[in-house]
Amino acid sequence: MVLAHDVEGSGPAVLLLHSGATDRRMWEPLLPALGHAFTVVRPDLRGWGDSPLPGERYADADDLDELLAHLGIDHVRVVGSSMGGRVAMELATRHPGRVEELVLLCAAYRGLETDDDAAEAFGTKEEELLEAGDVDGAVELNVEQLLGPDASDDARDQVRLMQRRAFEVQLAADELDPPPQPERVEVDPAAIAVPTLVVSGGHDFAHFTAVADHLAATIPGAERLHLDWAGHLPSMERPDAVLALLLDTLRDDPDVHRP
Repeated sequence: MVLAHDVEGSGPAVLLLHSGATDRRMWEPLLPALGHAFTVVRPDLRGWGDSPLPGERYADADDLDELLAHLGIDHVRVVGSSMGGRVAMELATRHPGRVEELVLLCAAYRGLETDDDAAEAFGTKEEELLEAGDVDGAVELNVEQLLGPDASDDARDQVRLMQRRAFEVQLAADELDPPPQPERVEVDPAAIAVPTLVVSGGHDFAHFTAVADHLAATIPGAERLHLDWAGHLPSMERPDAVLALLLDTLRDDPDVHRP
């Protein structure tokens, strides 16, 4: 299937991949400014936003490869937030010819175990709430834990809206026979061969800071940036700051410097 998506702007193609708590709407504060410099492609991954989650085998990286083929785009610079960062690395692993550059914002990664009691407690609590049918409680848990102190009330409302939609789609899919069967794509960071910026947030879970440290140390030539002010979703907390960061990182302009 072709993922639900938006395409805006003109110029080199940039693929924006949303987090697990949001969908493609999370990037709206960065537009239209980002579209002045790039052709911006914003998909909803399966089970988020407007993309369904049918009962079949799939891989997110293959879905993205098919979407880019559908759009006639050969290669892209990829920005991934949290889960979207993990999927960005999966795309670079599975379809390396597609990816020119990576920006990983508080990226998820399956290859590193850490001792983070707070992150483990968050995951356990979310699971308990969903098993009890308390979707409202699970939504609020995500809003409270994932957004840093700089997030506006509007940003928190947007995460509530997007997280609720994701839970609704995914809980309904759990009842399918057969259920959805996501394929796990193993990522070797040392084999990623494109320029990469790895970003972490000072108010995020320690697990994601450790992941960022590991990726920056393992991906050849990767740059590392730590945002003291950020939680887990920096593009929703300070959109202007992340917009400036992306324009600096993704544009081929040696006279532009990251603030």
